[in-house]
Amino acid sequence: MNKTIRRASAFCLLMVLALLVRATWVQGYEAKALADNEHNRRNTIAQYAHPLGDIIVAGSPVTGSKGTSGGDLRYKRTYTQGELYAAVTGYSSQAYGATQLEGIYSSVLDGTDDRLKNPADLITGRQAVPGNVLTTIDPGVQKAAYEALGGDKGAAVAIGPKTGRILGMVSTPSYDPSEISGTGDGDAWRKLLDDKDKPLVNRALRQPLAPGSTFKLVVAAAALENGLYGSVDEATDSPDPYTLPGTRTILRNENASAPCENATLRTALQYSCNNVFAKAAADLGQDKVKEMADAFGFDTEKLDVPVRASKSVYPTGMDKAQTALTGIGQFEVTATPLQMAMVTAALANGGELAAPHMVSSVTDGDGSALEKTEDGDTKRVVDEKTAEQLRSAMVTVVEEGTGTNARIAGAEVGGKTGTAQNGVDNSNTPYAWFTSYAKDDSSGKEVAVAVIVEDSGSARSEVSGNGLAAPIAQKMMKAALER
Repeated sequence: MNKTIRRASAFCLLMVLALLVRATWVQGYEAKALADNEHNRRNTIAQYAHPLGDIIVAGSPVTGSKGTSGGDLRYKRTYTQGELYAAVTGYSSQAYGATQLEGIYSSVLDGTDDRLKNPADLITGRQAVPGNVLTTIDPGVQKAAYEALGGDKGAAVAIGPKTGRILGMVSTPSYDPSEISGTGDGDAWRKLLDDKDKPLVNRALRQPLAPGSTFKLVVAAAALENGLYGSVDEATDSPDPYTLPGTRTILRNENASAPCENATLRTALQYSCNNVFAKAAADLGQDKVKEMADAFGFDTEKLDVPVRASKSVYPTGMDKAQTALTGIGQFEVTATPLQMAMVTAALANGGELAAPHMVSSVTDGDGSALEKTEDGDTKRVVDEKTAEQLRSAMVTVVEEGTGTNARIAGAEVGGKTGTAQNGVDNSNTPYAWFTSYAKDDSSGKEVAVAVIVEDSGSARSEVSGNGLAAPIAQKMMKAALER
C-alpha cells in the first residue's frame, strides 16, 4: 500500500471515529438538553397530543381542552370566563408559550412531569395522565373585584390574613387566553401587544408603582416600633406646613384645613397628613424605614406566590429631603397591589405576615397530592401591640376619615387611602390606592385587600383613593365575608 493511500485511510478512520464519538456524545450526554430545547417541535407536539390537566377554582375547572382540525397539534387550551381569571391562570398557547400558573406547572398539566409516571412510564418515556392545579381563589371575591374594576385600568388583590391564601387577584384591562391558545391567532396576539393599556401585564403582581399615602402605614409602624412615638394617640412633633430638610420646598397637605399640626398618628392617618409622615421618615432615617419596609416584604428578590411578583422597592442612598418624601410613598418608593395587601394582612393578623400563595395543592390525575402549600407559614413583622394600635387607627380612617366608602355594616373595617403622583411634576393622572382589612366577629371571617386604579377616565379633580379605589375594596371585602 503506497503512502498516499495509507494516509487517506488513516484520515478516513479518524473521521469515522470522530463521528462515532460525536454521535455517542449527542445521544448520551446532550440527549436530554436537545429533548428539552424550546425549539424542539416534538415537545410541543407531545404537549398538545392529549387533553391538558386543569386549573381548579373552588372545585371547578376554569380551563379545558378541545380538539383541533388539521396540523400535528391535536388539542388546544380553552378557558372558562377567561378574562375573569387571566391574572391567575396566565395563558397556554401553541404558538406563544405559557405564562403564570400555566407556565409554572406546564409539565404537570401536560403529563410529562416524572412525578406523574409509574416505573414503566419512566422506562418507556410514555406520557402519563395529566395532573391538576388547585388554587386558593374564591370565585365570589374574584368576580366582585373584576366587576368593580370594570373598565378602569388597575388591579386588586385579596388575602386571608391568617392563612396567606390569595382569595382574589384581578388585573384590568384583561384578555381572554382562549383567543391566543392556537397557532393561527397572530392577529389577536398583535392586537394585545399593540394595546397601549398592556392587558398582558399582570398589574397585581408585575407592575410596582408609587403607593402614595398607603405607605404611611409602614412609616407609622416604624415610628411605633422604634419608639419615635409611644402610641398612635401621642402628639407628634410635626409643623404644618413642613419644609423638606435642607431645602426651601414646602410640603403641603391635601386638605389645608385638616388638624395636621403636631397631630397624633391616628389623626394623621385619618386626614392623611403629609407633614406628619414626611417628618417621621426624616427623623427615623432611611435605614429604619427601610428595615420596616423590608420586614413587610419590600425589596424581596424572589417573592413567589408561586408566580414571581416584581420587587417592591424602598430606595437607599437618599438625603433627608428625599427620605422625607418616601414617608408619603413618593420619591422612588414603589409597590405592587400584592405588597400593599401584605402590609395590611400582617397588621390584621396581629403583626404576623403569612406567606401569600394562590395554589393550595398540585395533584395527579387521581387526585393524589404531588405537592401542597401549607397555610399560615408566618413571620413576625411588628409587635402585636403595634398592630393593634394601627388597626384601631385604620378603623378611624374608615369610620371618620378619608376611607368612608369602605364601610361594611356589621363588620370591623380599617383602611388607608392613597393618591400617588404620576409623571414628572405630577403631570399625569394620579394613581388612586386603597388598602384595608375587614373582620366579621360573628363568623370569624376576615380578609385584607389592596386596590389601585391607574386610570378610570375620571377628571383629575375626581381622583382619590376613597372615591375610586375604596368602593372596589368594599365590594371585595363584603364578598369575602359572605363566602
